[in-house]
Amino acid sequence: MKHTHTLKAVLFSGLASICSFAVIAETNTDMKDWIGTEESWLEAGKATVDQKVAQKINTKRAKNVILFIGDGMGISTLTAGRILEGQLAGNPGEENYLSFEKFPYSALVKTYNVDSQVADSAGTATAFNTGAKTRLGVINTVPTLDRSHCDDIEHNKLTPIAAYAERAGLSTGVVSTARLTHATPAAVYANSPDRDWEADTDVPAEAKTAGCTDIASQIIETMGGNGLEVALGGGRANFLPKGTMDGKRADGKNIVKDWQSAFAGSAFVTNKAELENIDYTKTQHLLGLFSPSHMDYDDRRSADQPELAEMAESAIKMLSKNENGYFLMVEAGRIDHGHHEGNAHKALYDTVALSKAVRRTLELVDTEETLILVTADHSHTFTIAGYARRGNPIFGLVSPAALPEGELQKALDGKPYTTLGYANGPGAVKGERSELTDAETQNKDFKQQSLMPLHSETHGGEDVGLFAIGPWSHLATGTIEQNVIFHIMDHALDLRNRAK
Repeated sequence: MKHTHTLKAVLFSGLASICSFAVIAETNTDMKDWIGTEESWLEAGKATVDQKVAQKINTKRAKNVILFIGDGMGISTLTAGRILEGQLAGNPGEENYLSFEKFPYSALVKTYNVDSQVADSAGTATAFNTGAKTRLGVINTVPTLDRSHCDDIEHNKLTPIAAYAERAGLSTGVVSTARLTHATPAAVYANSPDRDWEADTDVPAEAKTAGCTDIASQIIETMGGNGLEVALGGGRANFLPKGTMDGKRADGKNIVKDWQSAFAGSAFVTNKAELENIDYTKTQHLLGLFSPSHMDYDDRRSADQPELAEMAESAIKMLSKNENGYFLMVEAGRIDHGHHEGNAHKALYDTVALSKAVRRTLELVDTEETLILVTADHSHTFTIAGYARRGNPIFGLVSPAALPEGELQKALDGKPYTTLGYANGPGAVKGERSELTDAETQNKDFKQQSLMPLHSETHGGEDVGLFAIGPWSHLATGTIEQNVIFHIMDHALDLRNRAK
């Protein structure tokens, strides 16, 4: 395996206080030229410590907060995602850092729900949006209320951070590549004792009688202010009545028209071109629904759908008009779905898309006044293992440094195996394992082999990462409960005091 690079020790500087050993492209050299020297590693390590010592704590009140969520982006996904991003740039990959991994502060986050050792996205999104942990499968309802129960629902709701922001005069927004009514984005603006009640057709009659409403209909709530200024993502069908543009609602409501009627200066877009043509000076509320259900995976995104970085940029341009500041949540929602399918290609390309969105955001905001947090709601059973040599294709078969280059490591059945795999999922082997080839494993539709056969791979229960930069970002350290993320944001903005 050849790479167009010559070895040089280079220290990353600027925005983050994390430095690394990197290389500069010049001429063709072998992989051995990426190894470095004792001196280069010692110098790079010392420089990292020097930068950390020089890091100044920012305790100014934040003007803005942006919360990025990589849905299902566990630690193994971070590692494999950074290697993929590096390899896409023509490098071995291991030396790479995802954009947010250079942030000066980080923590581990415990993700369990109050009733579940391994969490789901609804309970976890509730934790970082409201400051309270709750049950699996519910959105912004108290932990004492059972799932799917509407008992005294008005008194069993939790208040999300976007509602406090609205009451304090800030602008608010949500961006997701999933349906806007899906668990994580829904937790920005809605309350529901069941995450599956996305449209009126999903809500049982007895729940409606008891006072529960579907998630989509809540997107036009003002939350004590003037409502969301930005909502961009998928899930168009849940907002429209049957018989119109993929609509599935049976109650006749057209939530898109309701949005346009409820908010002065509102706009609705359905594709990338329309989003690019928005006049931000004239638009006060922007709704974008780019697909009937979830948006495309980034590795197969259609030309008429904007990428996550483009949606994040549009949201920031909209929200930045408010001198009081804003709260924005941006979700790479389909990392999770790729893992559920047992397809690492989908999951990791969407991880790289999140890294790009954060990188674009850093070009648009001032981190002296904007707190940026990047985390995940939960992990997956995804693994990266097998002693592959440095720079081995991340989707490829294991070729260890101990063997001649190109020779594959064999398992006890005499057949090669991949670096990436799952503990469970649809890729489980039935009977004898097949003789895998690199061409097969690097195909974008390949499902990595797994141990336990399931129709859908499950979440993992280990901690996830939290990366922070900006005012009060130094609070993101140690091992914390997931609901603490809300309290870091609240403290940085002094938000609940301002919302009184």
